Amino acid sequence: MLNEDLNHTIDYWISELDQYKFSQLCAKPSANSWSIGQVYMHLIDDTNYYIEQIKTCLSVNEHADGEAAPDAKIMFLNNEFPDEILEGAPANSCMAQPESKNQLRNDLLNIKVEMNKLWKLIEENSPKGKTEHPGLGFFDAREWFQFADMHFRHHLRQKKRIDSFLKEMHNS
Repeated sequence: MLNEDLNHTIDYWISELDQYKFSQLCAKPSANSWSIGQVYMHLIDDTNYYIEQIKTCLSVNEHADGEAAPDAKIMFLNNEFPDEILEGAPANSCMAQPESKNQLRNDLLNIKVEMNKLWKLIEENSPKGKTEHPGLGFFDAREWFQFADMHFRHHLRQKKRIDSFLKEMHNS
């Protein structure tokens, strides 16, 4: 079930916060890569965007004929992003560092609450509206919801790479 999957994924990201000191959250493996804190900020920012898209889809019937791009359809069928490092939007290069661990925890808890409310509306309403993803075509509310979970899970690979860097940094 999509809602249970997303709750589990968000809970995992929240529980993982406990292993980091704040200095580790802000440590970058290289000048061109993100810290784990920036990954968290990216996930929070993007998921808040997905929440707005879901709300729009629930409130309008526009673009009901719009289709997801072929790549997106494959992603939804597989219920995951491709196993590759994806180049994000140029704005990602200036992703902010978090203010605190509590900020990240509270933002993720708020997202979880909001997504649970939206899931109930999705199940009750059978929304027809769609909004356009910047590169993957049109998604309906349920697809945006699924995309949020897939996006969180996609960044677990990046988290693993950063965690390896932090472990090496700690051991040296």
